[in-house]
Amino acid sequence: MASQTLTTPSVFSKLPIAELSLLFTAFFWGTSYGITKDALLYTGVLAFIIIRFGLTSLILAPIFIRELRKGLAKDWKFAVPTGGILLCIFLAEIYGVFHTTASKAAFLISLCVLITPLVESIADRKLPSRSIVLFALLSVFGVFLLTTQGIDQQTPNIFSFNLNKGDYSILLAALLRACMVVTTKILLKDRVLSPLSTTSIQANIVTLGALLIFIVSNNPIEQLIPTDFSFWAIIFYLVIFCTIFAFFAQNFGVKHTTPSRVALLTGSEPAFGAIFAYYWLGESLNTVQMIGGACILLATIMATLRK
Repeated sequence: MASQTLTTPSVFSKLPIAELSLLFTAFFWGTSYGITKDALLYTGVLAFIIIRFGLTSLILAPIFIRELRKGLAKDWKFAVPTGGILLCIFLAEIYGVFHTTASKAAFLISLCVLITPLVESIADRKLPSRSIVLFALLSVFGVFLLTTQGIDQQTPNIFSFNLNKGDYSILLAALLRACMVVTTKILLKDRVLSPLSTTSIQANIVTLGALLIFIVSNNPIEQLIPTDFSFWAIIFYLVIFCTIFAFFAQNFGVKHTTPSRVALLTGSEPAFGAIFAYYWLGESLNTVQMIGGACILLATIMATLRK
């Protein structure tokens, strides 16, 4: 009797590859918070974005050029708008985090999980499925519990939630995240363009946009050449796992599942971030925060397994 190999459809056809890749993306993005904070000790924010996405562009350039010559990336121009949106997302998030607390930023950015089904329903002119809405509500509730400590330390009422300009910027980033996955789904549907080539184009746009702002802002050029080995170790981790793999997985996921599910699965990054902070950085989690993380993971698992 012939042995069954891992390449046979019977093994992989039952696995939700797109959903699993998005869960890995959420995990890597969750670990990036503390790591990015360490990297910013050696350079500025704009320089950090330029280095991170500039290296991504250099690594992916040979793949994009080869696919372009073979006619496998002839629809590259349709990915350009998504790169512009991605640049705006990073700028809004950075400005927002600078003017608000990390806990509040984590909660507000997670609202893209709820915003995405609304944007998708407008684009598709149909209501989102009931299960996706319920999973999204459970995930956002979990993020609220996970980040409730420190939302408002001035009053004992955790529901006191005053918004400042940084908070509104994070809300804008959440809206842009929703628009990003929906726009990617619409523009790249049935296009001849691989997820890696899409990631390459997006990285080019972010790098050029951040570099232009860097030059106009008269930042010192030395910020683009950090000399500490620890910085470059962090950068290569972020480039390989949190940028190339993560955006490849997101672009791949958008092609093989719905924008709402993409937002829901990648929106689990606060839970993975909390787990990483607990085990790697030695941060503590109280019972309420653990329940919140469990709610997020439950919602993502249910969304992954549900067809």
